[in-house]
Amino acid sequence: MKNDSLRLYDYHVWANERVFNHLKELPSEVYRQEVKSVFSSLEQVVIHLFNTDIVWLYAMSDKNYEEIQQLVGKYSEVMENKTLEEMEKEYLEFSKEYINFLSSQEDLDANKTLRHPMFGKLDTRLSELVQHVVNHGTYHRGNITAMLRQLGYPGPSTDYIFYLYEKQGERTLKK
Repeated sequence: MKNDSLRLYDYHVWANERVFNHLKELPSEVYRQEVKSVFSSLEQVVIHLFNTDIVWLYAMSDKNYEEIQQLVGKYSEVMENKTLEEMEKEYLEFSKEYINFLSSQEDLDANKTLRHPMFGKLDTRLSELVQHVVNHGTYHRGNITAMLRQLGYPGPSTDYIFYLYEKQGERTLKK
């Protein structure tokens, strides 16, 4: 299961990179352009995705709710007024922390207990939390595509099947 969780997280990073690359091809003002949608701009979706990834890595790392809120606050300050390119760099650096954490775990199916002041106690597994992070990212990448279409631009293709085809091509080239 460890390889499955690592592959899912790798897909998440790949899909987010596709979004960053797609957004960089558009006029720069599109990133911060106001949209009447779930989020007020593409920038706000990107920040939300990054903040949520932060929350879940630190939850998996046994940080308590208050510590996580402090860390999100710290990262939020870092993200404030960043360009798309700067956000991409911050995100890719942070994703290395995820990979290091996940790779260092002996058993990603190990039980994990989370505590949240409003939702209470949750008994789950690390692999399920990775699946949640990826699912959450997929949902919001869909928001980005919908928002881009509202603005008159196509969205990036980030389906998991395209990730698999690309990775298979990379393996074929390496043989």
